[in-house]
Amino acid sequence: MKNLLFLFVVGCGVASLTSCDEPEQVVISEGPIDLDSLIQAHPDSAALLIERGNNLFKLYELDLAMNDAAKAFRLDSNNLDARLLYAEVLNNRELRSVEDVDIAQRHYKEVIRKQPKNLKALVGLAATYGFQQDFEKSFQYINEALRINPKYRDAYVLKGTLYRQLGNMDLAKSSYETAIQQDPEFFEAYFFLGQIYQSENNPLCIEYFTTALDLRPHVLEVKYQLAYSNEVHNRLDEAAQLYREMASDTIEFYVARGLFHQGYIKHVYINNIDSAMYYYKSALQSEPRYVEAWYNLGLCYDLQGDKTNALKSFGKALTYNPDYEPARRESDRIR
Repeated sequence: MKNLLFLFVVGCGVASLTSCDEPEQVVISEGPIDLDSLIQAHPDSAALLIERGNNLFKLYELDLAMNDAAKAFRLDSNNLDARLLYAEVLNNRELRSVEDVDIAQRHYKEVIRKQPKNLKALVGLAATYGFQQDFEKSFQYINEALRINPKYRDAYVLKGTLYRQLGNMDLAKSSYETAIQQDPEFFEAYFFLGQIYQSENNPLCIEYFTTALDLRPHVLEVKYQLAYSNEVHNRLDEAAQLYREMASDTIEFYVARGLFHQGYIKHVYINNIDSAMYYYKSALQSEPRYVEAWYNLGLCYDLQGDKTNALKSFGKALTYNPDYEPARRESDRIR
């Protein structure tokens, strides 16, 4: 199984380290301000764009946040909040380029030049150096942030991520645990710890993924990782329940994987081949390019003595991934 990552470096977005505190609501009278309406009425208000951009950023809506950040910065390039938001979005985009990181780095430095104790800028700058593999400078700015505030959660998260990059899993775990001590409801640290323990085949991963899912019950990647961890550690009933929930969702990627893994449990653990084939075929209806589903379906056909359909299934797997050696090996064996 491919363990998919939705967090690439650290923190609350898909790439870098930022603050993930819950977005504040500005309240007037009976209820919160409708920022969209206000911005429509005042489209050139940098302050409103920054407010909405920060809220979108905290919700991981990075493309939308980028629109607001870029416009706010164009409207008022002297506004440090606009500059910082722009840097944060650039530095957190999943497909950020080397140029994006260089630009973000320059903006972080400008913020720090005027606000030397800006913790978000210090840790953001440290993250850019981590991306550039300059770990000495990255730790330098992390430690500078921690000298200012020894309880700054995001600094510990970035430390954990750097230690993971360096292969020091003990220090990575310690850093993420320290982040949790500062913020017991910090979802990302639980997820990262779950990933580390999962990679070590340690059942503690179940505990951390469970907490992460409790904190963010609608994040399907966490549900997927928890289900897979339960499966690996032979908690099949719990795994099957989570896979059923995934299969009834609307996001095809997770629907297909929920169906596939139900088939895998029937196939490998229960030896119910007919039922396994039903789930593999259902997964393929959802995602026709699912190589592992074609391969496993071929194995099931082979177990039933249907060499023709087994070869067709292995052929489909190789069509979508010509380098998928298990399918090639089984095809050669049957021939």
